[in-house]
Amino acid sequence: MLASLTSASPGISNRHRHVEPAVGAAPLIDAWGRCHTYLRLSVTPACNLNCIYCRPRHAVRSPHLELLAVPEMIRLVKVFAQAGITKVRLTGGEPLLHPRILDLIADLKAIDGLQTLGLTTNSVLLGRSARALKQAGISALNVSLDTLQPDRFERITGQPVFFKVRESIDQALQAGFASLKLNVVVIGGVNDDEVLDFVEFTRHRPIQVRFIEHMPFTANSWRPASLVSGRVLCEQILRRYPLVPAPEDTAPSGTARVFQVEGFAGTVGFIDALTNRFCSQCNRLRLLADGSLKTCLFRRPEVNLRPALRAGASDGRLTQMIRAAVSGKLPQHPSLDELVRQPQSMFNIGG
Repeated sequence: MLASLTSASPGISNRHRHVEPAVGAAPLIDAWGRCHTYLRLSVTPACNLNCIYCRPRHAVRSPHLELLAVPEMIRLVKVFAQAGITKVRLTGGEPLLHPRILDLIADLKAIDGLQTLGLTTNSVLLGRSARALKQAGISALNVSLDTLQPDRFERITGQPVFFKVRESIDQALQAGFASLKLNVVVIGGVNDDEVLDFVEFTRHRPIQVRFIEHMPFTANSWRPASLVSGRVLCEQILRRYPLVPAPEDTAPSGTARVFQVEGFAGTVGFIDALTNRFCSQCNRLRLLADGSLKTCLFRRPEVNLRPALRAGASDGRLTQMIRAAVSGKLPQHPSLDELVRQPQSMFNIGG
């Protein structure tokens, strides 16, 4: 069991293990043989929560940050789709704060080559729009909830909206999303005592609870004791529940190792990016709200596409810029020691 949890190699051990892009597309393959088919698009840097691991209380965004307009996002995603991107996930900040989010989703849904359109949300605004999101074209929904305790929720997020979030998750389930995942950032000494409660949360709910290791970013209260590894979490759960590999855990580029308690409606996953790097299967790119392109969550953007876009660059030129960034992608993200010293804020990245 534990061996299967930690089976991913920290290096590039399988150069050609990737998901093929759409037929006819020229794939975005880096120097290490990884084929990139997944784009995470931050639609806004704005957020209505101040989670301690993401946006510290004192953090302030630049008021002069230039953001992509909706037509610019759509055009860039079309360029990415022509290069083999088949999945797009909308992130933020909080994407539901974008005033034209439903229009954006509908336009993205119509792009040739895109097979999956997902969205990650903190769920504060989800309840009133869950069905509309599904109708507009969202098929994969990720929601964030780091505690099942109302008082602790306010301490983690800075807002007393726990019951609104819980109700929104129930409404999302009622809306019938084919894929509904719940992200839990586990922080030692903060919420790691709730792991078994979250496993129990999957007993009657067809939801995948994903335990995510606390990652070190600037001023986000990270310390060695706050990192609870996926292996430790798995061992803790196994003392109470018998876990078996979930049938859905088949995607070679998936970030989570997924398991199930027999008879439970949902599953649990472990995203252990720090202690068990899965860089060898990475198929992800990130386009930030200002047009910056990141090929790795833990590294600085390689290029900003916005200036070229606004200067009248052709689709071919934009594709060249994207390919250049992908070709320079490094084999793996920095070590934990390097990450601790690296000045980078999670709330500026966009999920």
